[in-house]
Amino acid sequence: MSSKFSGDETAPFFGFLGAAAALVFSCMGAAYGTAKSGVGVASMGVMRPELVMKSIVPVVMAGVLGIYGLIIAVIISTGINPKAKSYYLFDGYAHLSSGLACGLAGLSAGMAIGIVGDAGVRANAQQPKLFVGMILILIFAEALALYGLIVGIILSSRAGQSRAE
Repeated sequence: MSSKFSGDETAPFFGFLGAAAALVFSCMGAAYGTAKSGVGVASMGVMRPELVMKSIVPVVMAGVLGIYGLIIAVIISTGINPKAKSYYLFDGYAHLSSGLACGLAGLSAGMAIGIVGDAGVRANAQQPKLFVGMILILIFAEALALYGLIVGIILSSRAGQSRAE
């Protein structure tokens, strides 16, 4: 029995690793952003309980980051079916890079949202005019994760284009 090892047998490993990386890193960012912002909301709520619902915005924005990772993980995992269509190392690496791009961007955005959300809601309790500025900074932090999602979708769409079949 002679079978030639081409390396493509390990390709699904890299694809599934990309799906896992997208979800895990994005959820880590979402968890950190939610926790850090939540601490700020709880601290601020002691002084100004009427602002708690208004200050929940960073917590919601951090939670969205996990959804970005979920989207990429589903896109990647549905693209891995070596029985139906050949799955090469190129495809595995494309899916790995897609997952890492989205996941690490989500982690970074979650850290930014957590830090800005914590400091922002505390500052907003003392000076209400800072609310709009805080929201703008949070939007720019969320955009970082959105960039990762877009690049992840583009990279994932490259899988399957390695060889003409």
